Amino acid sequence: MQHTEPVKLRRNCEAILIPSGEKFSLEAGTEVRVTQSLGGTYTVTTENGLMARIAGKDADVLGLTGGPEPAETAAAENKPIRELVWDQLKTCYDPEIPANIVDLGLIYECRVAPAEEGKHDVNVKMTLTAPGCGMGASIAMDAKSKIESLPGVKSVNVELVWDPPWNPAMMAQSAKQKLGLI
Repeated sequence: MQHTEPVKLRRNCEAILIPSGEKFSLEAGTEVRVTQSLGGTYTVTTENGLMARIAGKDADVLGLTGGPEPAETAAAENKPIRELVWDQLKTCYDPEIPANIVDLGLIYECRVAPAEEGKHDVNVKMTLTAPGCGMGASIAMDAKSKIESLPGVKSVNVELVWDPPWNPAMMAQSAKQKLGLI
């Protein structure tokens, strides 16, 4: 979803500055444009050129209502836990790129192992399109919190790795098409 019309924020809200990844507060009345609405988060640009990510829980600040949480939707599908984890990862987006982190080829490893009491431990190794990306911690935290929200998950570890270095050849065909690379 992209809005061409500006929206005035209805209240103060926490946001993440793009590309640095710093948390800051957007003030009520600030005029923004939604440039991307994917995976339950909103990328906005302000009237003075700042780009920021607003969490889905704060959709009301934009005059929007959030949809069901990705975990609720995934759990309702009654899939095996490994599939649910991959489904959650597909709801995570770089705020500047309209393709999910799985299709971008950023997930290098995803291990789901049985833990006590019928729960599972999940370990993910992922990378970023550029090592200097300030949004890395935010994207990794988004993935972690979405996986943690799944029923049946005991613990989650998301590790950012840089080897092998990411390159566009790692992208799925669908992501390349979406981004106009083929």
